[in-house]
Amino acid sequence: MLPTTCCRLCCRALYSRGQRALSLFSSSGPSNWSKVVSDAEKIVGYPTSFMSLRCLLSDELSNVAVNVRKLVGTRHPLLSTARGFVYDNRNNLQMRGVIVLLMSKAAGPSHAASDALVQDMVSGIYPSQRNLAEITELIHTAFLVHRGIVNLKEWTVSDGPLKDMQFGNKMAVLSGDFLLANACTGLAKLDNTKVVELISSAIGDLVQGIYYESPSYTEDNSASDGIDVQTWEEQSFLSHGALLAKSCQAAMELANHDKEAQRLAYKYGKHLSLGHRLNSDLQPFVKSSVGEPVSFSLSAAPVVFHRQIVGEKRWRQQLQQAKTGGNQLDYSKILAAVKSEKGMSSAVDLCCYHGNKALEAIQTFPSSEARSALENIASAVTKC
Repeated sequence: MLPTTCCRLCCRALYSRGQRALSLFSSSGPSNWSKVVSDAEKIVGYPTSFMSLRCLLSDELSNVAVNVRKLVGTRHPLLSTARGFVYDNRNNLQMRGVIVLLMSKAAGPSHAASDALVQDMVSGIYPSQRNLAEITELIHTAFLVHRGIVNLKEWTVSDGPLKDMQFGNKMAVLSGDFLLANACTGLAKLDNTKVVELISSAIGDLVQGIYYESPSYTEDNSASDGIDVQTWEEQSFLSHGALLAKSCQAAMELANHDKEAQRLAYKYGKHLSLGHRLNSDLQPFVKSSVGEPVSFSLSAAPVVFHRQIVGEKRWRQQLQQAKTGGNQLDYSKILAAVKSEKGMSSAVDLCCYHGNKALEAIQTFPSSEARSALENIASAVTKC
């Protein structure tokens, strides 16, 4: 579904005012985003770095950390991933868990909850919901680590010694598997079949989504029949939205909320994630300056919109014109082509649309600090 006319007008107004709709996770507005995060953490009673500190401080992962030090001096991505485990000012790895906690508190106890169950709540959140938030972060981080596996066929000497890169790949596989195993163990301890089913399906979605993002898949589709916007949204949901959406729904299930509350929580997580993905895809296009080196995926939302607008024939011509001597792509030429049409503005429209849908999803929840924090997070994604 594409944005409504009202949303398009709203987003284009923002777009024309210096692209201020795109500040989340970017260097342009870290102080504002930090305040949103800080306020959210105070409400749920957890710092952003809560992500399974028991697991991170375990003997097994301590050994992994010691071995990761061997990669210092190389370009293996496991190093940068490890640095961002607890807190990364640009990507904020732990926000999924905080959102699950905010959603849990915003919904509150259900009408079917017993007095004994309500008494177990801490800061308005059930212990099982806090465990779920931690599990969500473990799963996200496990897949983040797995994504850092290097394609050794593309290895060059500048990346570091080949043996170190091979070792880094082994560590990425083992440490990612370790985190995922801990998440699955915690999931079983929740003792809720519906929640196990939801989170298990989210893991399956992640696997499928990562396949669509793999270099082999994107290369096969970069110059051949490209995906349309609807397919892009479906694939982005698998890799970026399913885990948060289903975790928010699972948080409602743990509190015995009805299907409507579960649907709305799912809707918030879905649209927030898609808005964030669009925001991230737009960053290279709104941040780049003339003459600066630029790089982005040919599967990024503005490019997908662009090739759908201009048609495959013209897109192939533009790709051919952007190729340099070594058959390499000059991304600055592609960026200029995308900016010359409506690919960027269409992506901004869709980003704002998802932000508005996320806001709409939580309006029936009781007015509270937690709901306000969820609204602030959704607004920070699109400023719409």
